[in-house]
Amino acid sequence: MTYPILALVLALAASPDTTLILTTPDPTLLPVAKVAWDEKKKEIQVDLPGIPLPMHTGHHGGGGGLPPVVRFEMPVDAALYGFRVEVVDGQGKALPLELIHHFNLIDPNHRELFLPISRRVMAAGKETGAQQLPWFLVGVPYRKGSLLVATGMLHNPSMTDYDDAHMRLVLQYVPMTRPWPVFDAIPWQLDVAFPVGDKSFVLPPGESSRSYQGSPSVAGKIVAVGGHVHELATRIELRDVSQDKVIWSASPSLDKEKNVVGVPVGKLYGFGRLGYPIRPDHTYRVTVYYNNTTGEPVEAGGMGVVGGVFVPERGLTGPAADKADTLYVADAEHFLRVQKPKADSAAAHEHVHQH
Repeated sequence: MTYPILALVLALAASPDTTLILTTPDPTLLPVAKVAWDEKKKEIQVDLPGIPLPMHTGHHGGGGGLPPVVRFEMPVDAALYGFRVEVVDGQGKALPLELIHHFNLIDPNHRELFLPISRRVMAAGKETGAQQLPWFLVGVPYRKGSLLVATGMLHNPSMTDYDDAHMRLVLQYVPMTRPWPVFDAIPWQLDVAFPVGDKSFVLPPGESSRSYQGSPSVAGKIVAVGGHVHELATRIELRDVSQDKVIWSASPSLDKEKNVVGVPVGKLYGFGRLGYPIRPDHTYRVTVYYNNTTGEPVEAGGMGVVGGVFVPERGLTGPAADKADTLYVADAEHFLRVQKPKADSAAAHEHVHQH
């Protein structure tokens, strides 16, 4: 689904060379999500609109289902420390978690740690499950009224039709009036398909790998790291290239049918230890490994994402987004599902640069 009101504005500059000027899509024009705030449980519930999900609506070749992208404002001053993603029907009854392909919560007003694109606050797939950090130790602070964007994808590999499937995000928080958590954290993400665009890729037959590397904008420590992969993945890792050291590596957990059901989370903290230090003058790489035993290329069969929580060095904070950056604009077009005129797409692409 696209939003005509969010269509990219392409204007001609007054100079004779007719240089194209890109205008960033405005997320405040998105539909508003249904939000419920439970002050007693310290939970914020965000529901995406429901969509029909016929059987065999799969991501590989079958497309999948895309609920509308929505926005919401944080209803309370909160330090987020945990989340879970659910799927429910129109009456709120739980549906199988296997229907989740992915879910993303995005902060358009702050930038990612490794790229000048909108910050990914959290990401989840069917294998992610409920995630929590110690509520007294670290939390991601958001003031009441902060704008966030929720987007996701459903797929249905089962033999059951679902008339009305809703994705639901539940955020756990500590009120910011408390003296804890001890550390303010920043969420971060690295994707093998960065910098922008569709994060899935064609999976070739046999063994293969795909990587992306970059440097953080500020120094600090990675406190926790997890990952998301597709079927046929064998391993995903985060490496400190500058020191030739693996920070975290994990193989997906499989069920008896060899389906991915989880990726172990690396908790890089303990008694007297808080995280793995990273620096802007070092390079860090995410790599995902696959073994495609089907003998054929698998369309959209590959994906490799790592993400987690980062604590900046004392006195540092995560930077605000530069909404004039062409990479920021290209990323916003993608997650807001902006349709550009085909004739203009090549010219616009020339303005996109990598960082």
